Amino acid sequence: MTDEAFSVHSVLRMSIEQEAIKTQTHSRSDKGPFDAIVCAHKQIRGYFYKLGLEFTDTGAKAFSQTEPGQFAQLDLSKAALPKTEKIPEDLVDTAHRKILLRRPFSFCDVAVEGNKTTVEILYRAVGPATLRMTTLAKGDSVSVIGPLGNGFSVPADKKTALLVAGGMGAGPLIYLAKALTTNCPRTEVFAFAGAKTKAELPFKKQMDEISQQVGFSLHEFAKYGVESQVATDDGSTGFAGPVTECSSDWLKQCRVAAGDMIIYACGPEPMLAKVAEIARDRKIDCQVSMERMMACGIGVCQSCAVECKAAEAGETIYKLCCKDGPVFDSKEVVFDS
Repeated sequence: MTDEAFSVHSVLRMSIEQEAIKTQTHSRSDKGPFDAIVCAHKQIRGYFYKLGLEFTDTGAKAFSQTEPGQFAQLDLSKAALPKTEKIPEDLVDTAHRKILLRRPFSFCDVAVEGNKTTVEILYRAVGPATLRMTTLAKGDSVSVIGPLGNGFSVPADKKTALLVAGGMGAGPLIYLAKALTTNCPRTEVFAFAGAKTKAELPFKKQMDEISQQVGFSLHEFAKYGVESQVATDDGSTGFAGPVTECSSDWLKQCRVAAGDMIIYACGPEPMLAKVAEIARDRKIDCQVSMERMMACGIGVCQSCAVECKAAEAGETIYKLCCKDGPVFDSKEVVFDS
């Protein structure tokens, strides 16, 4: 990238941050930025990591109310690159790009203890920002804006909740599993996690064979008493086929009335479109967590538009993933055909 291009991007970042600060000063000062301290960081396996951030004072108060599905914007511009020999071969070409804008991350857990709030972020090193993120060590400080957006809502009248995760979409659904089992103990929760291959599942490992036989495939959900199934497109582990097919097969055998159920989904958009279709055909309420490129995270840059159905038949409008979402009712989203 040329110096001129860097200059343009720097001006863009300054413009966005100035506008963001102005917005926060007037109405969103409760969103930060806050300084979080890295309290834990471990490599799960391969490119997958889990980062723990601890907040105190006003940051702790703000993040103590985080809903599953909300997210935060992290400033990773000051994080160091890994040593050259530790940079994956497929990231060598992009590793040295400057990090000009914050990056959005959802949470796989939020815990409050006294005057401290700890959040956990499940992430995959896929580009220059997340590659630098892997070098964060215990005690490091990270500038965070959040929690942002609208998370999953939990209707009180539902008897059964299905969580359908595709790839890295598992993170917010793990946190949702915790919230549902804590706040809605009468609601039965079932999780379905899928990926193209076994290697692309963002979990440390599956549980032992006996646990899987009684419905508990993944520790991340089992620790909340939630049964889970795994699906891989290539059949390398679990159900052989898309996770949407796995969950659909389960629904065909389920005797719970459609009105007593709800589906929560997070993952690639084609997967979300299929889940929305299944929910529509079966008349089941469904919420989907959408993903878009976000520059600011607070609705200033308007770069994260999601096409939605308008009240007038046949009309559509655009909503912002960062501000109106990222969680939407599946019935309102216009998915690409």
